[in-house]
Amino acid sequence: MKINKIALIGAGALGVLYGSRLTEAFGNERVYFIADQERTARYKKTPFTCNGKICDFRYVEDTMKTETVDLIIVAVKYTGIDQAVKSIRNFVGRETMIISLLNGIASEEVIAEAFGQEHLLYCVAQGMDAVKEGSDVHYDNGGILLLGSQDNTRTAPLQAVAKILETADIPYKIPCDIHYCLWNKLMLNTGVNQTAAVFETNYGGLQKEGEARDLMLKAMEEARIAAAYEGVCLTEADIAEWLRVLDSLNPEGMPSMRQDTKAHRKTEVDLFSGTICKLGKKHSFETPVNDYLYEQIHKIEEAYD
Repeated sequence: MKINKIALIGAGALGVLYGSRLTEAFGNERVYFIADQERTARYKKTPFTCNGKICDFRYVEDTMKTETVDLIIVAVKYTGIDQAVKSIRNFVGRETMIISLLNGIASEEVIAEAFGQEHLLYCVAQGMDAVKEGSDVHYDNGGILLLGSQDNTRTAPLQAVAKILETADIPYKIPCDIHYCLWNKLMLNTGVNQTAAVFETNYGGLQKEGEARDLMLKAMEEARIAAAYEGVCLTEADIAEWLRVLDSLNPEGMPSMRQDTKAHRKTEVDLFSGTICKLGKKHSFETPVNDYLYEQIHKIEEAYD
């Protein structure tokens, strides 16, 4: 399999970061963003910059039906995944591969249900510190993409995507078990993101002993149990390693969900506790902490001006 044309959907921090890398490597004849008419007009009027450099992006409206692409990178927030699936439908051909940069495990399920498992590769984006302010994206660490196939074999599409990333100088790794990687990051986000949002705190508030840290750990433990029911083995050592990482972060920093609640934006709560609670019902185990977090975060959203 050879990848020629690449499309991205979602011009947030990660979309702009990877869009700029790919466009620089392959040009905007091979790389473009899919967007609706309103966004296309807005993006053209105010070009994006990435680390101070103007991005030479091309935009194609999602109503176009004249061509398909070889690779689609989904970089929307989870609240936009259903619309993204509708927008990319015209661009999915017989051999199109799709990867999602979203956290959690739910976006892959949505994509596979819409287009078939054969079009999906699994991906975990981690380690990047990209921040978007208006149309400007800044980052010091571009992070790394973890890639894998459903059965963790090195399929031809997986090798083709890896080659594209390598050519574009985008760090990547193909781990032994991509599902473990997806669940391990979901466990982290289930605890850290949601607890920071509910307690209206930063990393410092989670680094010290107390109610917030205790609740965070209980939420992570429920995620670990959910993973086990789904056939993925996460251990207490995995939780301990995330605590080591958390405790090394700038205390004044804050996770994305806390940034969302501060800015009165819709959160990805359905991606985190929403997933864990749903699996609790599916496998008949209790998820009291994630039930609580889910309820509290929705109350926070409902209280927005």
